[in-house]
Amino acid sequence: MKKTIFLFFAAACFFTACDTKEPVEAPATYDPTPYELKIGDFPTPDLPSDNKLTIAGVQLGRMLFYEKMLSKDGSQACADCHKQEDAFSDIRRFSIGVEGLPGKRQAMSVMNLAWHQNGLFWDGRAPKVRDQALKPIQDPLEMNETLPNVVAKLAADKKYTDQFIRTFGDANVTSERMSLAMEQFMLTMISNNARYDQYLRGAATLTDAEERGRKLFFQEFDPFGNKKGAECFHCHAGHNFSNDEFMNNGLDTDASVSDEGRKKVTNNAADRAKFKVPSLRNIALSAPYMHDGRFATLEEVIDHYDHGVQQSTTVEFLMQYNLQPGGLQLTAQDKSDLIAFLKTLTDTTFLTNEAYAKPK
Repeated sequence: MKKTIFLFFAAACFFTACDTKEPVEAPATYDPTPYELKIGDFPTPDLPSDNKLTIAGVQLGRMLFYEKMLSKDGSQACADCHKQEDAFSDIRRFSIGVEGLPGKRQAMSVMNLAWHQNGLFWDGRAPKVRDQALKPIQDPLEMNETLPNVVAKLAADKKYTDQFIRTFGDANVTSERMSLAMEQFMLTMISNNARYDQYLRGAATLTDAEERGRKLFFQEFDPFGNKKGAECFHCHAGHNFSNDEFMNNGLDTDASVSDEGRKKVTNNAADRAKFKVPSLRNIALSAPYMHDGRFATLEEVIDHYDHGVQQSTTVEFLMQYNLQPGGLQLTAQDKSDLIAFLKTLTDTTFLTNEAYAKPK
């Protein structure tokens, strides 16, 4: 009897073990499901026709954005110099690469790139987001890695070959495909729910200081002194608070220019010391400011435009009133109000959106 019971339990355990066996993972398959871009009240962007957004492609780009294998020693990812809590910018004046060396320019915020149609980086040297995506990997001052090495590392990781299958239909890992996937992810990184956006929708109100700052921001300077204006909107207008142009905003004289900016790309003397006009969205979180991070605070930035603009052969014509004796003559209250308004451009949902966070 005891032997019969023992055999019964042994058999039961055997079959139970068979039943709890780990299920075989289904092979990865191509998934062209489109990704729905949530643009809110923004105008429809001109997205690349040869790189349609898909859920699989955006996910692959997201994985790569946070992948430290893209760097020479496996210590850095794109996200290390573009942190979500800092509006995907770097709060250091210059990012430090894998060799411990500082970059040459302040890291720009990765945000609303779907509406940037005039080149990426401060000097516009990357025509499209896909071009921009690969340059930090190869830069000796940043990740200092080669594309063939990165491709080899990713191709040896089943997690990535499976995701390449889902995105492109096969497991062939190439640098071009990497750039397309990263472009897809970065095009989805949209900041459009700041309190100012809510104000425009009638869902929020501005304080008295914020409203005074708003009026100053969008008001031209009156040389006759009848109206006070800060002239900001000429360069920082539209839904993205940027005109997407390259301009010399009077940081240096001709003699003191140390970075020729756009001229390095175009070789046109008229582009000397011109840089991409950045978006002011989330500006309160993305200090330091300017291409070289020379200004640590918004107060310093406003002081520059009020009375610190320098004359040069390529300075923007719109700076004519900033350059006049005495500058814009903003009061301490004016400056405080402008900063209060700029802080309404902070989008807290962008900073916590799980769709942009590191994949779990």
